[in-house]
Amino acid sequence: MKTEMINTEALLPQEWSGSYFIGEEEIEAVNRVLLARSPFRFYGHDLQNYADRVEDIFRARLGRKHAVLVNSGTGALNVAMAAADVGPGDEVLLPGYLWVACLASIVRAGGIPRLVDIDDTFTMDPNDLERKINSRTKAVLLVHMNGACGDIERIRDICRQRNLLLIEDVAQANGATFRGKPLGSFGDLSMFSFQYNKNITSGEGGLVTADDDALFNRAWAYHDLGYGRDENGRLDPYGAVQSWGLGARMSEVVAAVLYAQVQKLDQIIGAMRARNRQLYAGLGQIPGVKTRRLVDPQGDSGPFVIITFPTAELATQMVKTTRAAGVRPGPWGFGNIRVIDFYFHLYHQNVSLVEKRGVNSSAHPWTDPRNAFAQEINYQKGELPQLDDLADRSVLIPVPPVLTAEACERIIEIYSDAAADLGLR
Repeated sequence: MKTEMINTEALLPQEWSGSYFIGEEEIEAVNRVLLARSPFRFYGHDLQNYADRVEDIFRARLGRKHAVLVNSGTGALNVAMAAADVGPGDEVLLPGYLWVACLASIVRAGGIPRLVDIDDTFTMDPNDLERKINSRTKAVLLVHMNGACGDIERIRDICRQRNLLLIEDVAQANGATFRGKPLGSFGDLSMFSFQYNKNITSGEGGLVTADDDALFNRAWAYHDLGYGRDENGRLDPYGAVQSWGLGARMSEVVAAVLYAQVQKLDQIIGAMRARNRQLYAGLGQIPGVKTRRLVDPQGDSGPFVIITFPTAELATQMVKTTRAAGVRPGPWGFGNIRVIDFYFHLYHQNVSLVEKRGVNSSAHPWTDPRNAFAQEINYQKGELPQLDDLADRSVLIPVPPVLTAEACERIIEIYSDAAADLGLR
């Protein structure tokens, strides 16, 4: 049988999308910054203003009033929580399918994460969100996992009706849209990541956007040293905000790489979308396979395909068989695995959350008397039954932009053969 071949050449490139497009443009931009001896964004010998230019591009792409670059996606989450004034006594609702930094940003702000289940979009279930909103809910962190959104309009409407801040995490979905409107333009605040695994990359880096002036003034101050800056790039102690900053600024060197990368975003997304649709069309024809529900298939940015099997046992065997036949990346990749094996992306795999560990020896924020209500919250596996079930039965396949149509056909063939061998008809 074809699916029994061992040591077959890996069919999946590594999932580092933007890395494949790093070239002379990035090198030239970085050289300009270094030759100008001006790597700090606010002042220097001969500023190249790459950070300003990238922010302008994202404001235009998203139709947003404000944008500020930061040093990482984690930094962007921290800045967003600070701008949203999350603190002790507050809950932030977020899906249990996420990344560890989402949780950390809430805990570091002194708030308490409350988990919301997912539905078959693999993003937040609006029904469970409505059930869990309470008097302590300060904000909703909506995570657009694996390149696409769920029912974002309904979630936005729920937040408006309940007077809650909506924060979009677009780290894994840069370039995605919902009915023609870019993700990152729905929330009161939105954040992006440009880390190495993301659709475009500058190695590290992040972005926070907003329309509201007050929210953005706080975001800007918190990303820096707690104050705004004047026209000369100097800290302004008498500006709109006086607080404590995170020092999460992006350098001009990183911004130069990002400036070159963002010019290529549409090209990268276009390549991933084509192969993504090919895989969904082929794999979706296999008996017993259910594909991820996409509320807007055209808007998926395309970096991952998710398929679900009738049982966890079948999903496990399909992964084992198809990986042996070549549906796997190189040694550093996570491609073609069950969702439950996707590292820190499941709530119950984050030990610090399950055990309610604090940011220091006092176990803050769990021990803060204003957070006494959190004693009743449990983060162990079993709290989110829909996510737990889907994570056990679902398989995640990366779709990097250099994946070929021929490789996709071979992947579909291998999966079809394996399904037949396992009795899926």
